[in-house]
Amino acid sequence: MFRRSKSEAEPVTTPEKPDGKGRPTPSRREAEAAAKARAKAPRTRKEIAAAQRAARSESSQKVRQAMKSGDERYYMARDKGPVRRFVRDFVDSRFSFVELLIPLLILVMVLGYSGNATLAGIGNTVMLGTLLLVVLDILVMRWRLRRELARRFPDEDIKGTTYYAVMRSLQMKFMRLPKAQVKIGQKLPERYR
Repeated sequence: MFRRSKSEAEPVTTPEKPDGKGRPTPSRREAEAAAKARAKAPRTRKEIAAAQRAARSESSQKVRQAMKSGDERYYMARDKGPVRRFVRDFVDSRFSFVELLIPLLILVMVLGYSGNATLAGIGNTVMLGTLLLVVLDILVMRWRLRRELARRFPDEDIKGTTYYAVMRSLQMKFMRLPKAQVKIGQKLPERYR
């Protein structure tokens, strides 16, 4: 038998795990200390309140980040599911007259404080006309949305989707949460499952 010396031996390579943890295994003392720290219950009411506040803050931070990035795992229950995603995209892909309300409110305030009764009357008329346009826009959006939901999700429960869509459409686009994932006028995908 021929034996190789250790210097001649081929180097042994271990295949790397694609999903390895990326850090060394903690020693027994470190692991026990970490477990003891996690198991240590808060003793006073202040400690309990601080721990609850920290947990709430961390949870709400995750939800806020998910709302901005579009990660549906951390959404609130009212925003989850393909039907709600379609409703959000449907509302976000159309121009809404609500976008004009804030600039028009500023214009009406300027006209109202101008001291001229004619200009104030014009401002009030413009505001009333805009509010009527917003109501008409919401009614048309509701009608089209219900038709699309019946076509795309015939077997799904669509209870509450109209209220969800109306509340979302009454917000300015940059203030909507979850953040809009589509642009105005963008064609929506046919499948949302």
